[in-house]
Amino acid sequence: MPRIVIAVGGNAILPPGNNAVEEQEYNVQKITPHIVNLAKLGYDVILTHGNGPQVGNILLQNEWAREAVPANPMDVCVAESQGQIGYFLQQSIANELRAGNESRPVFALVSEVLVDARDEAFKNPTKPIGPYYRKRRAAHLMKKKGWIMKEDKVRGGFRRLVPSPLPLEVLEMEGIREYLRMKPRGKVIIVCGGGGIPVVKDGKRYEGVDAVIDKDRTASLLARELMAESLVLITDVDKVSLHWGTREQVDLDAITLADAKRYLNEDQFPPGSMGPKIGAAVEFLEAGGKRAIVCSLDGFPEAMEGRAGTTITP
Repeated sequence: MPRIVIAVGGNAILPPGNNAVEEQEYNVQKITPHIVNLAKLGYDVILTHGNGPQVGNILLQNEWAREAVPANPMDVCVAESQGQIGYFLQQSIANELRAGNESRPVFALVSEVLVDARDEAFKNPTKPIGPYYRKRRAAHLMKKKGWIMKEDKVRGGFRRLVPSPLPLEVLEMEGIREYLRMKPRGKVIIVCGGGGIPVVKDGKRYEGVDAVIDKDRTASLLARELMAESLVLITDVDKVSLHWGTREQVDLDAITLADAKRYLNEDQFPPGSMGPKIGAAVEFLEAGGKRAIVCSLDGFPEAMEGRAGTTITP
């Protein structure tokens, strides 16, 4: 039974500068018909998504309401965003199916992902998250909460940095496998939003931690564990590029696994944007995957046919 893992970037769902719920619903609806078409072709579709802008909004709401309502920790904010975006995706896909008189199971699963408490990322937080603070407020938060913050001189303000540890295990994986074994073909499940709720193990217990897991790495983990045929990483650019943002920029239509590894070693892909996506593709293909695709939301249907985006093959 063919399986495909699709990771939709948080910025593809909620572009910078627009915080409206309607904008998220609109962008989700753009991809919905294509997800439904894959299901009709017999693919089991495993959907995951980013949550950076959405968690940023939740943290901003926490800051504004701090005098009246205690702020939620990071793991709870990730869980909130999973429910929010999962709801948009689940409802939109189910509506599309009903419009075509189709009846297929679609559901979103709140998902925890295990990370190592000894991961070096906890010693060196690098992931900026949440609102920008003035110097005085930032100093207060660093002293009171022990946050690590960094000044952004371009935007003018201080921003919190959180760890971004590697995903080790999806705790709900056996349930996901059991669901995918069921008939009929063409199921859709939405899991591990925002990279998954980060948890660590303490004896027989799991506890949430203040961290953000890279969703592309988790998508690759899902694709490998579920033996997917394809891994699709949807972002806010049309293609992978060399020398991005310069006069020498070269857009890539198709590259091999060897090419991708070479370009990574040449630092062609920044660690905060395209780097994790190419790293995720490399991990997937090295584990036996057939193809990885990086494309935009609008270019997704053509990218599935090799007419848009960047395709990476073994």
